[in-house]
Amino acid sequence: MRTVADVVIIGAGATGCSIAFHLARLKRTRVIVVEKGSLASGMTKRSGGMIRLSYPWESEARLALASLGYFQNWKELVGSGCGFTRTGFVTVAQGETQAAQLEHQVAMLRRIGAKAEILSREQLGELQPAAHVDDVTLAAYEPESGYADPIAATQSLAARAKKLGVSFHTGTFAKRVLVERGRVFGVDTTTGEIETMSVVIAAGPWSDRLLKPLGVKIGIRSERAQVAFFERPAELKAGHAAFMDSITGVYFRPHTFGLTLGGLTEWQSDAKPNPDQFEDTVDQAYVQDVHRRIVARVPAMVNARYVRGHAGIYDTSPDGHAVLDRVPGIHGLVVAAGFSGSGSALAPAVGACIAELVTEGAASTVDLSPFGFARFGLEEC
Repeated sequence: MRTVADVVIIGAGATGCSIAFHLARLKRTRVIVVEKGSLASGMTKRSGGMIRLSYPWESEARLALASLGYFQNWKELVGSGCGFTRTGFVTVAQGETQAAQLEHQVAMLRRIGAKAEILSREQLGELQPAAHVDDVTLAAYEPESGYADPIAATQSLAARAKKLGVSFHTGTFAKRVLVERGRVFGVDTTTGEIETMSVVIAAGPWSDRLLKPLGVKIGIRSERAQVAFFERPAELKAGHAAFMDSITGVYFRPHTFGLTLGGLTEWQSDAKPNPDQFEDTVDQAYVQDVHRRIVARVPAMVNARYVRGHAGIYDTSPDGHAVLDRVPGIHGLVVAAGFSGSGSALAPAVGACIAELVTEGAASTVDLSPFGFARFGLEEC
């Protein structure tokens, strides 16, 4: 029996499921999602889940702002829940150079319609009385940002997509994209071939494996990233804002059940970790380092108890920004990969943009031209 689809999406993480949802909303009902594991079984289930706007690149900030609108209105737009919790988001700066950069970033965010403001050291201390602020020159504050549950969000997108007619082929490995004379004509999988003229590769660190046989690659680097969870002491049970702290080199946010999630802003990744076989538990030295840095910002966390942790694989592009584009020289092939740790947070808007690119020829939600292959010297033929 022939299997035919209007569009095949490879990858059922947050990005792939969002693309499927948005394609279905645009009345592309013959959509098949191919996933070698289960829903959200890759980096999505290991994401830190921070929902923020403070991206220094305006194009990413626009995607983040559009995505925030989805997280804030999830039940109305998607259905069920995504676990979005507004905590406020703080970015701190030390010294004149960092302060100037932060002021420039906030000005950009306000220009594109985001709610963000600059706080003095004293204002930050009033907003977050548990925080040590003596080393802070300025801070940026996003009152509407927070965190979400990436697994719940992905499952919600998939459930709604299924109701709209999308088929999910989990436990199915996409072996290769079938191309003839520069045009897609199908996908070869472990359960048979799927005939289609349109394929979207949203396979995270596995994306280049599908692209290389076609003579194209992003140059994705796999990076093992870790997060740790700590139980907050009684005096912090009410929680705190989410922080991106370049001074101490840590990010952290509240989590459910009185926990705080944290990770390093910069770390030494394992040498070429294998996304199919890697250590998914957290290193104890990493836990200690994260805890020490959180305590430097919130001294009351000194008695916080380590509860658990995990690791996942980032699909990091050569310049740290996603590739959201048609593949040069291959009609009908689109890629959405290389998110470098921001995939789950940007997924709602990315899904809308890729669906528009596939169905209408260009994205209207956010201009995707800055995310193209052209920046790597590859132009669409």
